[in-house]
Amino acid sequence: MKKSYEAWIQFYMEFADKLRFVERKDLIARIKKVYGSIGMRLPTLERGEWVDTDPFTVFGLFNKGITNTNRISIITGLAKEFDVKADVPQNFDGIPVLNNQSATFYYFAGDRGEHDIDRLWDFFFAALDYADDANEKNKQRFVNTYDTVILQRGVKWNLTMGLFWIRPYFYLNLDSRNRWFILDEKNMPSDFVNSMNKLIAPPSGEEYLNIIEKCNTILATKAYAYDSFPELSCYAWRISEEVNEQNRLKKLNAQIEETGNAIGDAGVATMRYWMYTPGYGAEMWDMFYVEGIMGIAREYIGDLSVYETRADMQKALQAKGEKGRSYKHASLETWQFVHDIKPGDVIFAKRGQHEIIGRGIVESDYYYDEARDSLYKNLRQVKWTHKGSWKHPDGSAITKVLTDVTSYTEYVAKLNALFDEDDVQQEMDEPVIAYPVYTADDFLSEVYMPCEEYSTLVNLIRTKKNIILQGAPGVGKTYAAKRLAYSMMGVKDQNRVMMVQFHQGYSYEDFIEGYRPAANGFVLNKGAFYKFCKTAEMDDENEYFFIIDEINRGNLSKIFGELFMLIEGDKRGIQLQLLYSGEKFAVPKNVYIIGMMNTADRSLAMLDYALRRRFAFYEMRPGFDTDGFRNYRINLNSDKFDRLIHCVDRLNTAIAADESLGDGFCVGHSYFCNLTAEKITNHTLTSIIEYELIPLLKEYWFDEPLKVKEWTNNLRSAIK
Repeated sequence: MKKSYEAWIQFYMEFADKLRFVERKDLIARIKKVYGSIGMRLPTLERGEWVDTDPFTVFGLFNKGITNTNRISIITGLAKEFDVKADVPQNFDGIPVLNNQSATFYYFAGDRGEHDIDRLWDFFFAALDYADDANEKNKQRFVNTYDTVILQRGVKWNLTMGLFWIRPYFYLNLDSRNRWFILDEKNMPSDFVNSMNKLIAPPSGEEYLNIIEKCNTILATKAYAYDSFPELSCYAWRISEEVNEQNRLKKLNAQIEETGNAIGDAGVATMRYWMYTPGYGAEMWDMFYVEGIMGIAREYIGDLSVYETRADMQKALQAKGEKGRSYKHASLETWQFVHDIKPGDVIFAKRGQHEIIGRGIVESDYYYDEARDSLYKNLRQVKWTHKGSWKHPDGSAITKVLTDVTSYTEYVAKLNALFDEDDVQQEMDEPVIAYPVYTADDFLSEVYMPCEEYSTLVNLIRTKKNIILQGAPGVGKTYAAKRLAYSMMGVKDQNRVMMVQFHQGYSYEDFIEGYRPAANGFVLNKGAFYKFCKTAEMDDENEYFFIIDEINRGNLSKIFGELFMLIEGDKRGIQLQLLYSGEKFAVPKNVYIIGMMNTADRSLAMLDYALRRRFAFYEMRPGFDTDGFRNYRINLNSDKFDRLIHCVDRLNTAIAADESLGDGFCVGHSYFCNLTAEKITNHTLTSIIEYELIPLLKEYWFDEPLKVKEWTNNLRSAIK
C-alpha cells in the first residue's frame, strides 16, 4: 500500500519523461491551451510576450503557493494534454514549492543571459539520464551542466527542488525546510551535520552528489523513521509546519510585550512597513550585514533631532548641500526616519529597483552617534531576520531612500510572501553570524608596519587586484596576509579567505581542474582556485581573498595556464574556455590574490615575466623601527631583549651592505614576536639565537666562516 507522500511520485516522474520528448517550440502553446481549458489565468512568466521556458519552470506551475484545488486542476489539464497515464495526485505532502514571486528558474528577458534557458534544458536532460543510468559518463555530464546553471540568475537552492520533482527517489531536495531538518542532530548523525558546513551556499555538482551519497548511506541503516528522500522531505515538511506555527505565536506575543504595539479588535497590529535602500557604498553594506544598523543622511547633515518641524529640516538640507535630489523627498524621508519609525516596525531593504535584499524588525529609537567614525551617524538598530536576493514582486520598486508602504496592503502582502517559505531556515537554521570586526587599527596593532605603508598596500591591491608580499625570512609575510584580508573586509570572516602553498609538484590540475584516478578510471576534479572563484561569484557583494604562500616555488606558467590573462584587473569577468572541461570560466571582480615570496631563497628561479607584470610587488621590511614594535619592546621591559634587538639591527646593516646579499636577506622581526615578560629568559633568547639565527647566517655566508663566527659571537654576547 502506498504511503500518502508517494501518491504524487509516479505522476511527476512520468510527466518529466513526457517533457523530455516534447517539441520545445510547441510547449508554450500547449501550456496556454491547458490553462484555457481549465479556465485559469496563466501567471506572469516573462516580461512581454512569453516565447520560451524551461522544464523546471513548467513543473513550478503546479508546485508553488496555490491551493490544492488549483494544483489538481492544472495537473489534470497537463495529464490530458501530454497523455500522462499515471493517476492525478490528490495529496502533495512533502513536495517543495516555489515562492509565488520567484516561480521561474530564469530572470525575465533583458536581465538573463542569452543561453540561460538552453542550459536549463541541457541540465534537465543530463539529470534524467544520470538518474536512469548512473554511469561515469552521465555523472560527469550532470556535474558539468549543474555547475553551469547553478551560477545563473534565478537559480539557487530551487535547482535541487526541481531535481527532486523529476526523480524524487534519486535526487535530494535541499529547500530551506530540508536543510533545516537534516542539519539538526536529532534528525541526522552528528558527523554528517558537522561535515555540511551549515550548507551556507548551494553546493557544486560534485558536492551535491557527495551529499546524496552520504544521505543514502545513512538512510540505508534504517536508523531513522524515514528511509527515502521523499519520506525524509515529508517529515521535514510536517515538523517545520509545527515549528513555524509555534514561532508565529511567539513572535506575536513578543511583539505585544516588547514593542508595545497593541493588537486591536480586528487583529491588526499598529506596526508600520517601510521600504529602505541601504545604498551601494561598502560602508553601508557593512552597516547592513555586519552591524545590524540602518542609516540615513551624510555626517555633514548633523543631528536630525534638533529640527522641530519638517520645514526646518528641509531648509537645513537645502543649505547643507543635499543636491541632486528633491528637497521635498529628502526632508520627508529624514523626518520619517527620525519621528515616524518605531521599534517593532518592519523594514524591507532593496537594492536598485528590481531586487529585495532583506527584511528586518526595528529595535531602537533614532539616535545620533557623534563619535562614530563613519559618514553615517543618523542611525537605528535593526534585527535583519532575512538576507539574500529576491526578485521584486511588482517588477520594480520605489526609488526613494525610505518610503512608508503600510497603506499599500496588497503590496505589503506580496513583499511578506517573499520570505514566508524561508521562515524555518532564516529563523532557526541560519542565524546571522556576527563575525568579529577587524579594522586597520587592529591590523597595525598586530602587524608591525607604518600606517602610511599600510594605506599604500591597501591601495595597491584594490587597484591591481593581485599583489605579492616579498621579503626576507621573518618579516611576517604569512602572518600579515590574512590580517590584511580581514582588515580590508572589515571582519574576520574565514569563509572568504583561502590559503594554499605552491611547491614544485603543484600543478594546474590542483589549482584549476584536471583528471584524477578513481575506482572506475579517471574523474575530472575541480581545483582550489576554481572552487574559490565559484563561491565568490555567488556572493558578489563581498570581497574574497585567495592567498598563495611561497608563490615562486611553483612552476607558475604550468599552474596558472590560461589564467595569465583572466587574473588581470581589467580582464576580470571575461570568460575563457578551460583546458579539460571546456567550461567557460572567469575570475570574479571581487576576488583578490595575495602571493608571498621569500627573497632570501637562493634555490628559486625568477618569476615568469608574464605573471610578474600582472602583480604589484610590495617589499616587506623588518619592523624593528615601527611604533608597534617599539611599544612591544617597552612592555617587555627587558635589557637583554633590547640588547639583542640592537645587535640584530647592526647585523641587518651588515647584511644590507653585503653585495652578495642585500636588503632582501635582512633578519625579520617575527623571530622575536609573541613573547611576554615571563618568557624573556636566557633559555628562550638562546634558543632563538642558536636554532634560528645562527643556522640562517651559516646559509647566508656559507663561504665566509669568519663572518659567521663574528656575528655568532656578537649575538651570544648580547644576552650575557
